[in-house]
Amino acid sequence: MLRQLHGLPGLLAALLLVTLAATGAVLALAPAMDRAAAVIPAAGEVSVAELAGRVVEHYPGTEQIVRGPSGGVIVYYSRDGQPGADLVSPLTGEGIAPYEPSAFFTWVRDLHRSFLLDDAGRMLAGAVAAVMLLLCISGTLLLVRRSGGWTALLRPLPGSGGKRIHAELARFAVLGLLLSALTGSYMAAQRFGLLPETSQIGPAFPAEVAGGQPAPVATLSALSKVDLRELRELVFPYPDDPQDVYSLTTSDGFGFVDQATGELLKYQSRSEGSVIQQWIVSLHTGEGLWWLGLILGAAALTVPVLSITGITIWWQRHRASEQLPDNADVSQAEAVILVGSEGNTTWGFARALRASLHQAGLRVHCSEMNALADHYPQASMLLVLTSTYGNGDAPASARRFMARLSEFREGKALKYAVLGFGDRQFPNFCQFALDVDAALARKGLSRLHSVELIDRCCASQFSEWGDRISELIRTPFSLTYDPLPSPTVKLELVERSDYGLAVQAPTSILRFEAAEQRGWPKFLPRARKALPSFEAGDLLGVIPPQGQAARFYSLASSSTDGVLEICVRKKPGGLCSGYLHDLKPGDRIDGFLRHNPDFRPAVGNTPVILIGAGAGIGPLTGFIRKNTKGNPMYLYWGGRNSQSDFLYQPELGRYLEDNRLTGLNTAFSRSDERAYVQDKLRQDEIAVRQMVRTGAQILVCGGRDMAEGVKQVIDEILKPLPVDVETLRAEGRYLEDVY
Repeated sequence: MLRQLHGLPGLLAALLLVTLAATGAVLALAPAMDRAAAVIPAAGEVSVAELAGRVVEHYPGTEQIVRGPSGGVIVYYSRDGQPGADLVSPLTGEGIAPYEPSAFFTWVRDLHRSFLLDDAGRMLAGAVAAVMLLLCISGTLLLVRRSGGWTALLRPLPGSGGKRIHAELARFAVLGLLLSALTGSYMAAQRFGLLPETSQIGPAFPAEVAGGQPAPVATLSALSKVDLRELRELVFPYPDDPQDVYSLTTSDGFGFVDQATGELLKYQSRSEGSVIQQWIVSLHTGEGLWWLGLILGAAALTVPVLSITGITIWWQRHRASEQLPDNADVSQAEAVILVGSEGNTTWGFARALRASLHQAGLRVHCSEMNALADHYPQASMLLVLTSTYGNGDAPASARRFMARLSEFREGKALKYAVLGFGDRQFPNFCQFALDVDAALARKGLSRLHSVELIDRCCASQFSEWGDRISELIRTPFSLTYDPLPSPTVKLELVERSDYGLAVQAPTSILRFEAAEQRGWPKFLPRARKALPSFEAGDLLGVIPPQGQAARFYSLASSSTDGVLEICVRKKPGGLCSGYLHDLKPGDRIDGFLRHNPDFRPAVGNTPVILIGAGAGIGPLTGFIRKNTKGNPMYLYWGGRNSQSDFLYQPELGRYLEDNRLTGLNTAFSRSDERAYVQDKLRQDEIAVRQMVRTGAQILVCGGRDMAEGVKQVIDEILKPLPVDVETLRAEGRYLEDVY
């Protein structure tokens, strides 16, 4: 409900909101410009009497002196029967420049106040201000929910893309927009009688005036007691009328001054309502508070971007929530997909999964988690894809799931798997997915696969999860879905090194450069494009010919190395690995980069323990290559045979010599020692434990089985310490890149 309350008014009024904000941002410049053009004396330096005396010397026909909210002094005068107005210096009374309101600012002000439509436009502008007020309040509440509470509102916001931009800008601008919307709505409500309007009736014209010879204005005592900074307006008496008086308006009130005696005849202080009214105007326009005007203008400039990102987010949700084609009936479905989503991002993954299962010949029913049926009579598989909202809460389409689960009648043949979507920057990463997995287990359902968690909509993790589900149900299908597809880059293979043929584990190190342009004239220098920016540990996505899903390979180089390097083992029947292994120098491929900032060695001189097997050595070697400062870095790596598949052997030798690599420990499973990397860790358990005690970070890269074995060994090594792998993982000291 809160999201609809925020989104629908914003969509309907987007263009008007942008117009109101853009014109407001322009008008916010006026107070600062006026302030810059004005001469501002120090407090107590110039009295109103001194100012008036100086002005009259240069403008004998002075009729009125006005001090604007920004401090500029304007004199209105008559000369040779012609009226005029000048901006003057209060220190000398001399003119600075003719004063004439800007036609541009006047037009912008009319557009801002009434959309150039008079009273009807003013009513519309007031309504738009009320919509802005509603958006600020509802947006703040949504931001609090997204951040995980009021106390987390000032912390760095997690997430990425348009949602992150929208949230960050909203957090920056909300106070300024709230102030503008609140004061604008208040003034509009007063204008049209919805709130009482404050009126200030000045004092009556004095009955007794001395009527003597007028004294020079600079000598009038009442005006001498008023500091220039308090002046708002001084109206001169009519010439040759001894019964007329000076009308004085200050920041505190109104009064009359006898032009002969200089006596203050009558004075009336401003009412509280008038003061409040003036403050509301100042807070809305920045008049008299030029610095506030700039802040409000900066806040207003965010509205066009907020509108664009907001509409984009709405459109993405709208497309994701469209009806699914060929959705099987609950009673006939063989596979059921339930979706928990707050912003509908998870729906895109669910659609890809449903389409793949449907193409594989299964009858699939897909719906939101809130629509959990009492029973799925034909289903053997329940797949739950859910995000987590805020501080571990259920997303919008899953808030009734736990309650409905109590009425669910599980079938003996029904097995389930939960896939969580989230962002590791949040303190409760995928917590709701974990809660759902536990609740389904308590209900008595059998797991098809243990719960898995996907970080920041990672397409490669989703594809790999699909491969494992495909194997478990013995139904071939592949998943390919990327909510934020990356632009491809044309790569040319320039070098390759081949290993492992003798032990039936062909593995190649492939080095690519950005492909030079085709059709370039031979008499001109070659035009080779620069590689995009990337770091070792990032991912290269490759879609092979006749392939649908991208396969991802960890990068063993950084863009500063001048080449894009991957280490690929050829898998039996592997479509993409076979395609890459068949490449020859000069061949070209299309690939795209996916940044992987969560798999990086720590910066500093704390020890880094690198653990890998097989092709997993690729990114680990890339980390070592970048360790030019010689920070302590230890590599444990396992292969099959030192004579056949000792990957990167020459490079690692050089890195040991120049101290980029502190220690190297290898294990070969098809040699006389028949050792695995886990065995080498056990042999060095005292050293490993000591390094962890002093703050070491562990990075693991390679196959899933190897990674699980390494985790078990590390837990055994750490038993004497008050930490385990999960503790290190939570501290960012145990990172994995497994496949």
